[in-house]
Amino acid sequence: MTSDADDALTWEGDDDRPTQKPAPEPEKKAALPRGWKAVGRRSETVGRIEEDGTVSDPAERPPLSTPMLLLIGIVGGIYLLYTVGWIVGGLTLHGSAMFLIPDVMYQIALWAAVLAPVLWFGAVWILTRSSASWVRVAGLLGGVLLLVPWPFVMTGAVGA
Repeated sequence: MTSDADDALTWEGDDDRPTQKPAPEPEKKAALPRGWKAVGRRSETVGRIEEDGTVSDPAERPPLSTPMLLLIGIVGGIYLLYTVGWIVGGLTLHGSAMFLIPDVMYQIALWAAVLAPVLWFGAVWILTRSSASWVRVAGLLGGVLLLVPWPFVMTGAVGA
């Protein structure tokens, strides 16, 4: 007769048969050297051969390059300045705009203009995830040209 503590230290009654099924053989992935592009049916399942010999997963997106990160940081800063410019310029013109449109309409237009740079940056970032880099750059630089805070540029921080 053994105690419960002794039972824990023995192998009696255990089967030597494996209790788990063997794992299926991993599916071999097709891979292309760097610079080659797969075309045709199921080309999205083809990975790339890295320098160390590993095969990259085609669903995994590569990280952004250093120039792209710098460009996004600079353009993001410009959009932040545009947001501040729309706030300052819009509030500067508030008194003179009351002769033309009601206050509620002016407030809606002002906050739409303030949010426009942030919404543009977010929309370009999300909508160009799977596009070429130049499409993202064109969208970001197009916003820099289109969203200039003209009330601030024309009058500055001084009221008209």
